[in-house]
Amino acid sequence: MAQNRPGDEPATAKAGPGPVSVVDGWFTVDPPRLTGTRCTACGTVYFPPQTLTCRNPACDGDELVTTPLSDRGRIWSYADARYRPPPPYVSGEDFEPYAIAAVELAAERIVVLGQVVRGVGIDDLAVGMEVELVVEELDPGHLVWKWRPVSEEGE
Repeated sequence: MAQNRPGDEPATAKAGPGPVSVVDGWFTVDPPRLTGTRCTACGTVYFPPQTLTCRNPACDGDELVTTPLSDRGRIWSYADARYRPPPPYVSGEDFEPYAIAAVELAAERIVVLGQVVRGVGIDDLAVGMEVELVVEELDPGHLVWKWRPVSEEGE
């Protein structure tokens, strides 16, 4: 089984004066990209990243490599989150309801769940809508990936 080699680690926010990633190694900050793993034998892509072996039942592969995922996808489904998540999830003192989107990454053939950016609710979303990955502060000191609708003008 292959492990990531030095230098393969994604560039995530580090501890120190700035905010840190809520989940180390799952996304990069600059540029914003989710980080998955890919089986070198069959090409199956995983998010969140896997560390042991390929879970594809038709594959005996045991070498997984770190791979950046698409930074755009299409909404597959979405919902409102109106409750404060329980620990260990960090939700901050001033919790506000938010939208969650399941986004299909066509190239990877997977669906990734994530929050939608602040200010965009379920009334603003539609199945099939194109979204892009961004990184936002979840609360002071914590970064998380989120999905933002792509404007029709391509901005």
